[in-house]
Amino acid sequence: MVEKRYSKVREQQLDAVFRALADPTRRAIVHRLVSGDATVGELAEPFAMSFQAVSKHLRVLEIAGLIERSRRAQQRPCKLRIEPLVAVSSWLGDYHELWESSFDRLDEHLTRKKGSAHA
Repeated sequence: MVEKRYSKVREQQLDAVFRALADPTRRAIVHRLVSGDATVGELAEPFAMSFQAVSKHLRVLEIAGLIERSRRAQQRPCKLRIEPLVAVSSWLGDYHELWESSFDRLDEHLTRKKGSAHA
């Protein structure tokens, strides 16, 4: 029962992260935050959109657990949280062996095909 609940929570977290990263604006915000914390104003600079629109994107990232906001005087700097990205990387890693074996089979097939072409 606990295992099933953990799995459901993990699935929901992955869904939220993938949903958040599906948008190019949010991916750009995450990319910017890799270099350090930033305010909403700093994050809004490269985009032709209102602070309100940027705030909506930040809310999606926050719900997915990808960012956290703190309070510094009147500012609310955003900070990237790496844990959800580690979870995504782990999930993708589960498929790494499958991809590798597929590439190995393709390589073997092409090698056999090349060898039979020279015969």
